[in-house]
Amino acid sequence: MAEQDPSAAARFMDLTDPRYAYMFGFLQADGHLAQGAGQKGKLTAEINARDIHILREFQQLTPYFSSITERVRSTNFAETHPSATWSLCSLEARSTINRLGMPYGRKSRTIKPPRVEFSRRDYLRGIIDADGSVGYTGKGHPFLSLTTASTAVGAYLCHFARKVTGAQRTIKRNARDGVYNVLYTKEAAMELAAHLYYDGCLGLERKKAKAAEIRGWLRPADMRVAPPRRRWTPKDDETLLQLDDPAAAGVALNRTEQSCSMRLWRLRTGKA
Repeated sequence: MAEQDPSAAARFMDLTDPRYAYMFGFLQADGHLAQGAGQKGKLTAEINARDIHILREFQQLTPYFSSITERVRSTNFAETHPSATWSLCSLEARSTINRLGMPYGRKSRTIKPPRVEFSRRDYLRGIIDADGSVGYTGKGHPFLSLTTASTAVGAYLCHFARKVTGAQRTIKRNARDGVYNVLYTKEAAMELAAHLYYDGCLGLERKKAKAAEIRGWLRPADMRVAPPRRRWTPKDDETLLQLDDPAAAGVALNRTEQSCSMRLWRLRTGKA
């Protein structure tokens, strides 16, 4: 589109609009903002050509000229990889996206949820579509996961998912490549997917289809439900340290001796 509609430009990237919230999350995770000499620069998003429809949606939502190109290249994973790239050069558009929290250059560790009001589930769906997965595990259990290098994004997903499903997660960087792998399975994955991928939402069609598919999962009658995990409180820690005996602490706190022993080791080694 040409830069001819001031009202459309004013609405561009209003993150209270679910479509723009999704688009911003997707671009934060899978886009690249490059800065050139002077006022030159470009925002690009390159994805598998099978998902080109989402780039066309971005193009329709953008009241500035942008283009979509396709190519076939070799990667470490396939001899031929067809991809599609959406490109946007407008300084005004780039400045708007940059102000909202899309850094220029490398950004995987520094992106964070917007500081302005935004549609939360749509923003997170954009993040998941770009850097996450939805479907079934090898054992046939529903799952929803996110791989991210950003502490802020990983922590925000955990906070959001806890409110929606009650499932609590703590994040820790993978020792091999320094990223966070946040995983939800079974009922928690179903609830979270249903909340993020609601009917009529903007998103990758293949992931929307997977999210709809896992809604039909039923827990087998012989599959036990794990009891909710009890968090250690400062008072629990104080009792454990005073008794200095995992067996006695287990009785006093109504916990297993193994649990008390592990917690005591963590407190003594500073890993709690």
